Amino acid sequence: MKSAIFLTLLLWQATTTPEPADPHYFRYQRTITLLAGPGQNCAVLDPALFPHAAPSLKDLRLYQDNREIPYAITLSEPQQPDSDTATIRNLGLRGRNIVFDLEMPNRPYTELTLDLPERDFIATATVSGTRDPNYANQTSLGEFTLFDLTSQRLSRNTTIHLQETSLPYLHIELAISPATGTHTLDTSPQALQKLVQSVTVPPSREAQSLYTTAAEATSITQRGRQSVATFKLPERIPIERVSFALAANFKANFSRDVSISDHPTATANPADTLGETLSGTILRVHLTQAGREIRQEQLSVPATLGSNMQSDATVEVAVNNGDDTPLPITTVRLETRQRKICFDAYSVQPLTLFYGDAALTAPQYDYTRLFSPSSEFRAAKLGPEQLNPAYRDRPDARPLTDRHPHLLWIALLIVICILAIVAIRSSKTIHHHS
Repeated sequence: MKSAIFLTLLLWQATTTPEPADPHYFRYQRTITLLAGPGQNCAVLDPALFPHAAPSLKDLRLYQDNREIPYAITLSEPQQPDSDTATIRNLGLRGRNIVFDLEMPNRPYTELTLDLPERDFIATATVSGTRDPNYANQTSLGEFTLFDLTSQRLSRNTTIHLQETSLPYLHIELAISPATGTHTLDTSPQALQKLVQSVTVPPSREAQSLYTTAAEATSITQRGRQSVATFKLPERIPIERVSFALAANFKANFSRDVSISDHPTATANPADTLGETLSGTILRVHLTQAGREIRQEQLSVPATLGSNMQSDATVEVAVNNGDDTPLPITTVRLETRQRKICFDAYSVQPLTLFYGDAALTAPQYDYTRLFSPSSEFRAAKLGPEQLNPAYRDRPDARPLTDRHPHLLWIALLIVICILAIVAIRSSKTIHHHS
């Protein structure tokens, strides 16, 4: 009886062990060519790799001279991911201009965003900086136009765009006046002195994310008051931004809301799916008002879509034109943040990147744990996708109970029968003695 129960437990507890990587079991391969010799190299991974690789790229394996090479995958992102707040000092007035000093965060920066609650204004910000805590020996950093043109159905910009600097102390003089055709701005000394609420310091532009085009559409259709681009996106491709290109001869100012939605392609009725809709704005303001030149353009929308789910997806990008003439959109692009595979090559020979083996788990390399991105990495080139000519199906390594589920029931029935026989015999023995 004990042996029968033990057999049942073994069948019940049988589990798979991690499968070893073997080049014969990968469906796809790509050649990586070293452009600058051996050593630390990085190659950009294109979005077309995602549909044929396992989720999270866990089945990628790299070989050189028949030797598995450890690697790390990088994701382009700001080195300083969060915004900081600058400390405002000595806020006051000089004539009718607002003046104040700033203590900046201890890092490089390229932008300052002023929290100005007023509407319908144009302002000139004159900026200088220094390393002296007493604000002596200041260096001019330029003049910048800030504005709010809400009543003109245009945009708002309160961000000062600098060349990258790490000066710890800034001085700003802000000359502000009502926008053309408006009279809502309170320019009394009491109101002006309260105008600057706070100053935010975003991540430096020099460390911003790089993007790669995953899909693009040049056929833009009109649906009511919307300009619509539709994409059929293969499974698992991550989309993180949508960008627009306009006709080169189009110079008009505009501000248009954008909606981005997705749903699984295989669904017969998209309205019944649990898709998602994101929104954003694209705009352009090129004009001169109150003697000041205004230049602002934003032709991309951040959009992290659920279309990197485990099925093909239909993505729709709609620009809402309202009562205005549709924009002359030439191209709409779905973009993903740039990803690289980085490794240490041992020779000048090309490497082979294999993928397409769903049985594999993510590799565990010391190289990955200790990896630190560096600008000194050499550039390598990833070749086109090819079918692995040596591919063959991996043997079925599922547990015995998965491959033959009826065996578990047979074993259980054997145990039940044995227990029943033992119970009957025990009953007869007790009856005989009685």
